[in-house]
Amino acid sequence: MLHKTRAIVFKTTDYGESSVIVQLFTEKFGLQSYIINGVKKPKAKITRNMLQPLHLLDVVVYHKNNNSVQRIAELKNSPVLLSVPYDVIKSCIAIFLNEVLYKAIKQQGTDESLFGFVFSSVEWLDHQNEGLANFHLLFLIQLTRYLGFYPDLTLGASADYFDLKNGAFSRYKPDSVLYLSPPHNRNFYSLLTCSFENSPQLKFSNDERRHLLNKLLEYYSLHIENFGNIRSQGVLEEVMG
Repeated sequence: MLHKTRAIVFKTTDYGESSVIVQLFTEKFGLQSYIINGVKKPKAKITRNMLQPLHLLDVVVYHKNNNSVQRIAELKNSPVLLSVPYDVIKSCIAIFLNEVLYKAIKQQGTDESLFGFVFSSVEWLDHQNEGLANFHLLFLIQLTRYLGFYPDLTLGASADYFDLKNGAFSRYKPDSVLYLSPPHNRNFYSLLTCSFENSPQLKFSNDERRHLLNKLLEYYSLHIENFGNIRSQGVLEEVMG
């Protein structure tokens, strides 16, 4: 049976001489794998360039609940990303966020709220011309809402520490070494209370931005099983300055 759904490209892997298997995060079916034949042929209707990390799609797919690999009947980029593939900073951000999402989202079930957040965030990144220095930090913070470990803000305005393990602000130093202390906890709280639109107001130094990113990824590792290291982090930090 054919189904129409929006989708986001997560990973594309070569399969045979001219085919690929692409993992898509779909609005209707969650995370799914699809085989696409003839991608590398000169007159292919679906090309490898259409399947770059975090590209946004409209697809018509065949779906059977018991199949580990599905098939695609139609695919088009919609909306077509106008700047992310060509802007060095944006493309590095996209590659980094794509790696995080690939490791963080593992369910095959439908999650329209999570899908909507990722889809609209990529659109925002594509349309934004300035103020991108903190985008990846804000994205990681907001993504935790949908992954189930958004920080507890109850004591955020007055606490001296943020406990990474328990995901909450605290007035007392945690027993473990997994925490943020002044001034980093206050900057972390600023991230939690900021939107993409207001992100240029966050005046972090490059060193502070790197520190917050390291702690955020540590936070993810504590709350997502087998999250591991993010290989694209170093490239992103080099490009961002």
